[in-house]
Amino acid sequence: MDKKVKRRLIVLGVMAFLLAVLGGGIFASRFVSQEPAAEKLHSAAVGKVEKQLTLDEKVDELVSSMSTTEKIGQLMMIGVQGTAVNDDTLYVLHQFHYGGIILFDRNLENKEQTKTFVYNLQAKADEKLPLFVAIDEEGGLVVRGKNFITPPPSQEEVGQHGKPEQAKKLAQDTAAELKAVGINLNFAPVADVGSQDSRSYSKDPYDTLKFVQQAVAGYKESGMICALKHFPGIGRGKLDSHKEVSSVEASEGELRKSDLVPFRETFNDTDKGKGLDYMIMVGHLKYPAFDGEHSASQSKKIITGLLREEMGYQGLVITDDMEMGAIANHKSFRQVGADAILAGADIVLVCHDYQHAEEAYMGIYDAVKSGTISEQRLEESVRRVVKAKLMHGLRPNDK
Repeated sequence: MDKKVKRRLIVLGVMAFLLAVLGGGIFASRFVSQEPAAEKLHSAAVGKVEKQLTLDEKVDELVSSMSTTEKIGQLMMIGVQGTAVNDDTLYVLHQFHYGGIILFDRNLENKEQTKTFVYNLQAKADEKLPLFVAIDEEGGLVVRGKNFITPPPSQEEVGQHGKPEQAKKLAQDTAAELKAVGINLNFAPVADVGSQDSRSYSKDPYDTLKFVQQAVAGYKESGMICALKHFPGIGRGKLDSHKEVSSVEASEGELRKSDLVPFRETFNDTDKGKGLDYMIMVGHLKYPAFDGEHSASQSKKIITGLLREEMGYQGLVITDDMEMGAIANHKSFRQVGADAILAGADIVLVCHDYQHAEEAYMGIYDAVKSGTISEQRLEESVRRVVKAKLMHGLRPNDK
């Protein structure tokens, strides 16, 4: 064999050997390096499973992801116009990130239309949180959508039958019909004592209490949020709040022994008022025994001092409609929104006019920016709203 050829064969052989050794090493190193990577992946997966976020951690995560304008929007509930989502509705939902809507007969034609309307409202809402969708379905004179939602009897009529369990059954039946069209919040039961308009269960505070507790239990078991109204009780009111403010001249002792009973004892019966199964709606009457200057919905003495600190209620507080004459005749909408939050309310209700809702929103916004409403106070209410929505399964992926 030629020497040159032999030399080439030796060189090629050496190169082949080196390649085999190096290739095997590379392969081996890749194989070995995959094992800890797989272990790390497995450990991460296990860690993720083990680290299930608590409800409060989920709330923290959502709240921390929200802008100031989004937070303020969650403190507003508005009425919308029409029976289908239109450009005006889309604009206000996107511009102000409103956290809730309330439906009236103007929005309700039939079951399928309402269901589609609510679904589309949810689909177009803030992507971080779905809407509270509310209605006033008390019974008697205050009912909506009578052509497809079975109107309950008045609370006075239910109370006269003397069977509190009927209030529970009616709450369950009403909740089922409302949930079928996407409504998740009913502004009922009325916890006022002795109203003259058939809206109260009884003139006796403890009889009223029995029916209120059963109604709350019925809504809770049905998975629907309800609202006790109108704190601290408007049964003694002489004027319709829709038209003008009324002053309740009863003494503090009388109010504590009567009007406050259904609210206070319901709190005591439900986790000392710390749960989020229901809201409290605060009315617009004045109670000089508690606050001689401000209507209840604007009173820090009543909402923070009496309701929260003394009576121990830590759930959601919503105002009655700010467009009622009892409020709108005396304050600007920019002022009433901020004043309600400063008083301790969590949600400001504006039922009809988009411009009024915007002004209330901007009043809160200005107060936050100026520091009049602190970031801590803002987040206190936002956390309650977010927590209630998550607790009741109102998550973004449920739209």
